[in-house]
Amino acid sequence: MTKNKNINPTIIVIFGGTGDLAKRKLFPAFQNLYLDRRMSEKFQIIALGRAEKTNEDFRNYVAENLNVFSRKKEIDAETQKFLSHITYHSLDIDKEESYQGLNEKINNFDLAFGERANRLFYLSITPSFISTISSNIKKIGLAANPKQDRIIIEKPFGYDKTSAIALNEMLSQTFKEEQIYRIDHYLGKETVQNILAFRFGNSMFEPLWSRNFIDFVQITVAEEVGVEERGGFYEGVGALKDMIQNHLFQILCMTAMEAPASLAADDIRNRKADVLKSIRRIKPDEVDHYIVRGQYGEGEIKGTPVPGYRQDKGIAPDSNTETYVAMKIYLDNWRWQGIPFYLRSGKRMEEKQSSIIIQFKPVPHSSFSYGKGGMTPNRLIINIQPSMDIKLQFMTKKPGLSMSLRPAEMVFDYFECSTMSPEAYETLLADALAGDPTLFMRWDQVEEAWDAIDTIQQVWKTTAPTNFPNYKAGSWGPEEADELLARQGHKWIPNTQTKQEVLDDTDL
Repeated sequence: MTKNKNINPTIIVIFGGTGDLAKRKLFPAFQNLYLDRRMSEKFQIIALGRAEKTNEDFRNYVAENLNVFSRKKEIDAETQKFLSHITYHSLDIDKEESYQGLNEKINNFDLAFGERANRLFYLSITPSFISTISSNIKKIGLAANPKQDRIIIEKPFGYDKTSAIALNEMLSQTFKEEQIYRIDHYLGKETVQNILAFRFGNSMFEPLWSRNFIDFVQITVAEEVGVEERGGFYEGVGALKDMIQNHLFQILCMTAMEAPASLAADDIRNRKADVLKSIRRIKPDEVDHYIVRGQYGEGEIKGTPVPGYRQDKGIAPDSNTETYVAMKIYLDNWRWQGIPFYLRSGKRMEEKQSSIIIQFKPVPHSSFSYGKGGMTPNRLIINIQPSMDIKLQFMTKKPGLSMSLRPAEMVFDYFECSTMSPEAYETLLADALAGDPTLFMRWDQVEEAWDAIDTIQQVWKTTAPTNFPNYKAGSWGPEEADELLARQGHKWIPNTQTKQEVLDDTDL
């Protein structure tokens, strides 16, 4: 969350510089940071790849992709200047001598800058290569200065608790904890960050933010897309590890955390770690009671037929990998004891939606009836994407002679304030360049998040689902997910619910 800090001279080394993440997210993010004067004039990006390429060819490749993926698509003189700071270097990840050549290139840039620059290593590669890269970085001494050198690692950080501990121990042989930036791009989204400002910058909401006034909380991250070209990767991951363990748990932390003593990185991350520690661990015989898993079959997305998961490229015809997870969790702490948090995430859903819905308890006594023409629940809806807004739903008197009610909304819309908000990766990379780890995951957070789903993973390894596929592409998931909430008289609430649908909500 660093803003307006002077950025020291920096050399950025991207492992996987020719990959999909680099072309879609990283280079556009660095371009926009440069154009917005968020980067030092003394910087160099070294993109690493196996193939032999000239700097000119690679810069042309980056320019073509900026034209497609950047929010500032025009390749003007300033962007050309940005491109001149990009160097391509062919590197064989497995060979130590390749790192010697990289070291020479970095030292030459230091000489040109007239000082040793900060070094930011971005590992945009599969986790299986992390050990080899980290080992060679240590051998050559590429990241020997803890104050100046940092490494960014994409999710997933491990595949379960055991592998995450092993990976962390391995990285700790080369890097200190303060050098390791574990990135989750959801934490860079404006609306996610704004939860802190909304909660702790307004006296009217914080007193209501507890078990005393809140009935339940729903967190949804739904995607219309399937696995696309990521079938081989997704088969070994699934929705629980791909989304719940990181994205949704991080949103949960921002929603449920206590007020930090300050906005210092460790104060905020301490409070987030407290939330993860407080998640009630699910026992093996309770997994089916609290968790629903699903896999999409054939269906339609916006009227277009789409195949089922098992028909996608790279997917086994009898695959039991889950593409949907819904779960009910409790936080065993003073603020949230007894309040259910419902989390769900899935692919090939009816619409793309990321939101937090907080439903408040009904008034203790009301002269108005509930249902059509009467009371409906007060809700706070925080939309993360594709909409970016905060809605407060409450009741008002309907104009006229009769005493009847109707719902009303107060809306804060981010797009009305700014049509050019920075992308999530811009925010996170700006913080990494400045050495601000606030929005990155600390090791204890990662460990607690894995621990919270460890039992679920173990049970699912030994108990295969017998009903896959169990929801149609283009739906909101399996029926069992609705039953999960219905047991407590609750239901999933779409963030796009119309006022009439609110009015007709008679069963809440």
